[in-house]
Amino acid sequence: MGINGLTGFGFSGVGMNIPKMDNQAVENHGVIKNPGESKEVTPGRKSSPAECETCANRKYQDGSDEMVSFKSAQHISPDSAASRVRSHEQEHVSNAYSKAAKGNGKVVSANVSIKTAICPECGRTYVSGGETVTQIKYSNEKNPYQKNAKSQDAAALVGANLDLTV
Repeated sequence: MGINGLTGFGFSGVGMNIPKMDNQAVENHGVIKNPGESKEVTPGRKSSPAECETCANRKYQDGSDEMVSFKSAQHISPDSAASRVRSHEQEHVSNAYSKAAKGNGKVVSANVSIKTAICPECGRTYVSGGETVTQIKYSNEKNPYQKNAKSQDAAALVGANLDLTV
C-alpha cells in the first residue's frame, strides 16, 4: 500500500512592527485596508479588521511538490479564502486519482482539512490553510503472496452467486 503523502497549504506571515494607536488616532489616521470590515478596535488588539495590515498583506503558498495552484505566494481576500483554499485542496485530491489511474492503483482515502486561526493584530478568524492526506493502494500482480491471496479469494467465491430460481 502506498501513501501519497501529506500536502500542505498555508499562509506566509508578514513580519511588521505596527505602532499601537488609540481610538482617536485610528479615527483620524486610520487607513481602510480591508473595505467592508468592522472599524471597531477590540480591546487588546492593535487595529480593527478594516485597518489590519496583517490581513491586508496575508499571502498563501503551497508547500507540496505537486503541480498545483499557489506555488508562488499570493494574496487572497479574507472573504474568498475559504472557497479558494478548498478548491486548491481539491486539486491535490484530483492529482491522487490521476496518479492512481496511471499506476493501476486505487484511492483508498482522501481527507481534506481546512485550518483556521485568529489574526493577532485585529482578532478576526481567518482560513489559515489546508491539508490533504491521500492514500493509494497499488496491486502488485508479480508478488507471489498477492497471487496466492487472489486465488484463495477466487476459490471462496465459486458458487457464491448461485441462482436457484429455475
